Amino acid sequence: MKFDIVTIFPRMVDAFLAEGVVARAAERGILDPAVHDLRRFAADRRGTVDDVPYGGGPGMVMKPEPFVRAVEQLREQRGSPDAVVLMSPQGTALTHAKAVQLSRLKHIVLLCGRYEGIDERVREQVATEELSIGDYVVSGGELPAMVVVEAVARQLPGVVGDAESVRRDSFVRNLLDWPHYTRPADLDGARVPDVLISGNHAEIRRWRKRSAVRRTLERRPELLEQSPLDEEEREILRDLRGSD
Repeated sequence: MKFDIVTIFPRMVDAFLAEGVVARAAERGILDPAVHDLRRFAADRRGTVDDVPYGGGPGMVMKPEPFVRAVEQLREQRGSPDAVVLMSPQGTALTHAKAVQLSRLKHIVLLCGRYEGIDERVREQVATEELSIGDYVVSGGELPAMVVVEAVARQLPGVVGDAESVRRDSFVRNLLDWPHYTRPADLDGARVPDVLISGNHAEIRRWRKRSAVRRTLERRPELLEQSPLDEEEREILRDLRGSD
């Protein structure tokens, strides 16, 4: 799968791509990420990618032409992308389901903005969609783009060493994950639940199921409306609601 990330801070993204599961996926040939400096596509030698906004106001607006040239050149050199995604707080929220959907594509271009914003014509004529990682604003699209790359990459076969850990991730079935523990069994009086060190795998499985349902009910109850609970989980939910 190809990822092309267009940014004015390529070293920031390069550092991310050099570590963790994304780096391992690239080494294995599962992922083919590339970072492109937007300034290389500017019309002048200075690499100007922003200008004052029409109508006045604070800040600078990113010019449309460098983005147009960048995507055109990527089409020539890397092939036509399946999606050109503009990272924007105004975009559709990135969810687990969206990450799975994007993982089925072969080639994605991510456009990272900065400053006051991006010329609207980039949204209208270059991007095929906009994505947001939450209802808050960060200084640019680089961090959100990194989140998208990792969230999507985790869904590709062979990226995560233990495929079972991906299947058990929070949000896969609209259930939050259960609590995890490791050694020591006692940390200044805070003990690991006895069931987890009992060796009774059936009881451990039931404890984990109940803990996942309880945590979701307490922290993200709206997820349960769309969660494909099995009969045991539905019984756990009825019991938890009845004990309130």
